[in-house]
Amino acid sequence: MINGILAAEELLASRVAYIFRTYPKQITAAIAATLLCAGGGAFAVASLGTDPGDMPVRQVLEAVAPLPVGTQTDALDAFGFTLFRSDLTRSSDTAEALFKRLGISDARAAAFIRANAEARTALFGRPGRTVTAEAGQDNQFQKLSARWIPDGDGFKRVVITRTPNGFALKTEVDPLTPSTRLASGVVRTSLLAATDDARIPDGVASQLADIFSTDVDIRQLRNGDRFAVVYETFEADGQALRSGRVLSAEFESGGKLHQALWFQEPGKKGGYYRPNGDSLRKAYLGSPVEYSRITSGFAMRVHPIFNDWRQHHGIDFSAPTGTAVRAVGDGVVDFAGVQSGYGNMVILNHRNNQSTVYAHLSRIDVKVGQQVTQSQFIGAVGMTGWATGPHLHFEYRVNGDYADPATIADQDGGVPITAASRQAFERIARATRTELAAAFSVVQASAD
Repeated sequence: MINGILAAEELLASRVAYIFRTYPKQITAAIAATLLCAGGGAFAVASLGTDPGDMPVRQVLEAVAPLPVGTQTDALDAFGFTLFRSDLTRSSDTAEALFKRLGISDARAAAFIRANAEARTALFGRPGRTVTAEAGQDNQFQKLSARWIPDGDGFKRVVITRTPNGFALKTEVDPLTPSTRLASGVVRTSLLAATDDARIPDGVASQLADIFSTDVDIRQLRNGDRFAVVYETFEADGQALRSGRVLSAEFESGGKLHQALWFQEPGKKGGYYRPNGDSLRKAYLGSPVEYSRITSGFAMRVHPIFNDWRQHHGIDFSAPTGTAVRAVGDGVVDFAGVQSGYGNMVILNHRNNQSTVYAHLSRIDVKVGQQVTQSQFIGAVGMTGWATGPHLHFEYRVNGDYADPATIADQDGGVPITAASRQAFERIARATRTELAAAFSVVQASAD
């Protein structure tokens, strides 16, 4: 043992000697700097008071008697705790399946839920409801709460509690609590995958894509593009049940930084603006279907049914049947019905003798003469008419003539911030930049 210690000390000494031989000037400079700093520090301390070396030193001893082992064991046995677990209901759920995911094993509680119609409706009436279970250290059921947003304001809560006489159920209605959340992410494959990784709701991700649709090609994002977003949430018992509007966002793509924030001038419709006050609103959205893939553009092609070479007068967006279709701009419904090879079709009239066409729909949700606003759902993707698969055929017409739908996103639809609102806007813009900078620093640290 002693020989091993001596050998280690000799090895350490040889390495120190090697360092001094190899870097003599650097070592000398470092020692000099250290001594200089030490001298200055000593002078500063000496000038402020008594030298610490002259101060008296006292030793304090105190005996500590440990508690008897039996007392400690009794305290641990008496200690109790509650386990909290949360999950979302599924369409295939049963009482036993839900309890299993929540880590609870209680046949009596499961039997109560099966026998109680109100409990079954609350837990299994619709998938996606938030459920929180409380159990003791023995995993015995204590309480279960289900929360969801019914039609109307507030949220509904059904609570099932264990009592000395069995189980009790009560229903409560409370207001939602508004809050905000900040999230950020890095694109690796697609925006949708990146927002999923960041646990950002799909509705917020869709808004993010729409806000920057004219600045960033969402379908051509690069690996390493970054984003940050601040958005509204509405919470029940501290858990978010619904997301709201995007309040501010940043998107860095291809080395360029794009920023946006929501602002509403008094008496006017709110919208998104750049930090300099310019409006980001466009007359038309870039796409009538969220997260879709273009399968055919505005160009000559071989017709998939007639097998001949002809002009394709629109853009085809591939999406599953039932996918929501939205109006790309404010307008009035000019036609809503069936028309030859178009199948179920909606035509909207917009400003300046412009119109948009949505064809092959599986469902139509608007009527002729109805006013619609940008992003309002007007139907669903289908394959009615001359279609070989589910998709949306989208057209853009000017004075009745076909035009390339890709050009409609270039038309401005908003005005800059007025001078009267400039000061309030600048105040919000400064706070927004601070929040988003914090989010970007987090996502950059994760990327590094």
